[in-house]
Amino acid sequence: MATSHLLAAAAATSSSSATFRLPLRSLSSPPPSLALNRRRSFPVVCAADADAKETTKPKVPEKAPAAGSSFNQLLGIKGAKQETNIWKIRLQLTKPVTWPPLVWGVLCGAAASGNFHWTVEDVAKSIVCMLMSGPCLTGYTQTINDWYDRDIDAINEPYRPIPSGAISENEVITQIWVLLLGGLGLGALLDIWAGHDFPIIFYLALGGSLLSYIYSAPPLKLKQNGWIGNFALGASYIGLPWWAGQALFGTLTPDIVVLTCLYSIAGLGIAIVNDFKSIEGDRTLGLQSLPVAFGMETAKWICVGAIDITQLSVAAYLLSTGKMYYALALLGLTIPQVILQFQYFLKDPVKYDVKYQASAQPFFVFGLLVTALATSH
Repeated sequence: MATSHLLAAAAATSSSSATFRLPLRSLSSPPPSLALNRRRSFPVVCAADADAKETTKPKVPEKAPAAGSSFNQLLGIKGAKQETNIWKIRLQLTKPVTWPPLVWGVLCGAAASGNFHWTVEDVAKSIVCMLMSGPCLTGYTQTINDWYDRDIDAINEPYRPIPSGAISENEVITQIWVLLLGGLGLGALLDIWAGHDFPIIFYLALGGSLLSYIYSAPPLKLKQNGWIGNFALGASYIGLPWWAGQALFGTLTPDIVVLTCLYSIAGLGIAIVNDFKSIEGDRTLGLQSLPVAFGMETAKWICVGAIDITQLSVAAYLLSTGKMYYALALLGLTIPQVILQFQYFLKDPVKYDVKYQASAQPFFVFGLLVTALATSH
């Protein structure tokens, strides 16, 4: 990661299942300015003004789901129970359901390096790198994405913490800074721990954080363009954490850079999955997500095509380099994904998005590990 958004992007993503939601809604220039333009529905509280305002406790939103799950609330996915506990709300904003892809990316990078050993020190390094990529930088990515998506969420999911008023503007801004600085600090620590002359992990974290910011924030707001935004999200959820894990234990090689960039195209497809449920809000606010730009039917096929063609291309590459068994293993993990796409996603990408991702994406992430192990030999 460095990620997320690193380590960030994915999932900027939305609330879905514990898969690549990617999210990344795999990020830094400074987080949102404390003096942002005021919006009609969501006046921005500057840090200097926060203390002057009367502190009020969150109100339960009027349009909350009929029944909510505490488990969904802690994971940060739809169907969440309404909470007033500020720490649970803070956790919800970081969308823990989007952390595993970044953690897995670090694991793949460590495996691809060929230098990871099951020693206490190497395991400890990996855990710190995972904390940087997941809770810190992915949490930063998801929080800043929700901050800049508050107008869209007011249309699509008005009961979410920010549009509902369950957490104040000042509390959100504080969380963004704490997560960002924590992630960058861990990146610098890992460079020192690994004995790097050049702080590559810190710069990966910094670059990923910047990618997350321009993905969500104006004036660039990459997410306004379905192609560029979703590719950036895929890169932050797959490429960056992999690079961080590999740099921690070894060196980045050209073939790894090419393979992870190729996998980022699959990440683009996974990111599209999260766009279908937001069509109404995206169209209202002029965001050109692929479902808005091409319509639901065409976007469905772009989504599955990006995921499947990428994996078949990687399998062909492994076969061409004499790694037949790894290529066959990757092919074997791709076939169930195709079956589940027809069974769930292509039938109704809105109704079955969580079920599809929960059932299909484990095969995808194990395919990533197969590719990582293939490149380490």
